[in-house]
Amino acid sequence: MTYFFDIEKCKCCPYKNGCYKEGAYSETLKSDAHSKQAEFEETEHFKEKMKERYKIEAKNSELKHRHGYDTAASSGLIGMEMQGAIAIFAVNLKRIIKLISEKYIL
Repeated sequence: MTYFFDIEKCKCCPYKNGCYKEGAYSETLKSDAHSKQAEFEETEHFKEKMKERYKIEAKNSELKHRHGYDTAASSGLIGMEMQGAIAIFAVNLKRIIKLISEKYIL
């Protein structure tokens, strides 16, 4: 969360020692969870995983936008599970057909 302050009020505040920074008019506070996440994002493991993320996001986007995985077509858990299974099956089948066709075309 970012808080904005009137600098003139901060200059004359009796509690300014320890919180007022010369020329600053905002202060950003992070929770422990945000701080830990920021530290994790600086690690090599996170950076390696982010390089692979675009592949997963592209597949999720295809499921959502082209195969109706964004909204449930029916009510109930069983119907939603079947919709998910069919959408994933269709995407996998498209991938298999594409790989087979590339193999025999080349």
